[in-house]
Amino acid sequence: MPKTSKSNASETVEMEGYEGHLEKFEGGYTVSFEKYTADADLTEFFKGLPNDQCQAAHWGYVLTGKVTYKTASGDETYEAGDAYYVPPGHTPVLHAGTEIVEFSPTEQLQQTLDVVGKNMEAAT
Repeated sequence: MPKTSKSNASETVEMEGYEGHLEKFEGGYTVSFEKYTADADLTEFFKGLPNDQCQAAHWGYVLTGKVTYKTASGDETYEAGDAYYVPPGHTPVLHAGTEIVEFSPTEQLQQTLDVVGKNMEAAT
């Protein structure tokens, strides 16, 4: 059975305010070890996706800090010690000092990240 950790995940993404270590598992899921070092509302980067929102579901656990997801039915904030499920149709708000572990369907996550990446490049 596959396993990974923050220190040996095969992909690392670093940018101002964000550090992520990702591993794609057979069976179609990606695990992400994420750390936020700056507050950021990422809504603008989801433009172009259906309803301008993330189309991947996420199952996660907040190790430290908090993370907020904005949805059509309102905002939901998860804090240290919370396990959570966020269905497709949301945008994230990151809070400095937060670390999470999150699992997402790889295909939907990659489709979302492709659009977010293009929008981030265009903004710089």
